[in-house]
Amino acid sequence: MKPVLVTGASGFLGWHVARVAIEHSCAVRALVRPGSHVEELPVETVIGDLRDPASLQRAATGCGIVFHVAGDYRLWSRNPRELYDNNVEGTRNLLEAARGAGVERVVYTSTVGAIGLLPGGLGDEDTPVSLTDMEGDYKRSKFLAEQVALEYARNGMDVVIANPTAPMGDHDFKPTPTGQIVVDFLNGGLPAYIDTGLNVVDARDAAEGHWLACQRGRRGERYILGSENLTLAEILRRLAAITNRNPPRVRLPYFLAWCAGASGTAWARLSGSPPRVSLEAVRLAKKKMWVTHAKATRELGYQPGPATQALARAVDWFTRGRGQA
Repeated sequence: MKPVLVTGASGFLGWHVARVAIEHSCAVRALVRPGSHVEELPVETVIGDLRDPASLQRAATGCGIVFHVAGDYRLWSRNPRELYDNNVEGTRNLLEAARGAGVERVVYTSTVGAIGLLPGGLGDEDTPVSLTDMEGDYKRSKFLAEQVALEYARNGMDVVIANPTAPMGDHDFKPTPTGQIVVDFLNGGLPAYIDTGLNVVDARDAAEGHWLACQRGRRGERYILGSENLTLAEILRRLAAITNRNPPRVRLPYFLAWCAGASGTAWARLSGSPPRVSLEAVRLAKKKMWVTHAKATRELGYQPGPATQALARAVDWFTRGRGQA
């Protein structure tokens, strides 16, 4: 059996995708940047970068399947061009390398942020959406990267798209922006909350969904990999129940959150240090990112567990000091 290439295996969701592939008896090759490594998993590593086509060609050669999970997941960057270079052009470079290597199938990891939303309803893979609906450079870059993947699928390449929601759980190394919610709660850094909502999924379930998309997904189709739609207040209440702590009870008006994000982002531009809360994050929070994974259940057999188990795994991971606060 040819090895499976996983990009982003040194990160949160990519690590779980690599683990699932290993559990299904696959030999895994991981593309990692110089200085990075994949913890705990028996993988072959190839040093490379999404902006370096030659390194991607080396990584893809001899592989049968590619899971392209790597992405630049930052809600603020002093140089936004980096997001487009990594997410858009990096995806094009990887797909071109996979095509040149004769890879049989590519599963591209997009984001729920590229899914259209319905005010008062649940978005799905067919909800109308366009680039003008994307708020901020991260979402715009991921939307454009998904369009690249769809372009290759239309031109005959076997590409399937996974749209995970907000994964939480163990092995969130950095942590990710969603994992940071748990870290902030544990550190007492969330005295108030805003009226927003996320679809929370266990990273283990999202990774299993990637495997199902590879095995059963249709070329050129998108599959939302989520679990429960929760308000931020509900997420904090569940964290409080898990940890036997009190949840924050003050709801912050959006205008005050906007002011905090604007001032933090302005200072970040001057200092070069990421803001504690970026204006882009506040703008994203204005909409509840609520969707349905019914298509993935129907076509892939995807059956995620409850969000509480994801939150419990995240609490355990960060409490043990494995993630970096």
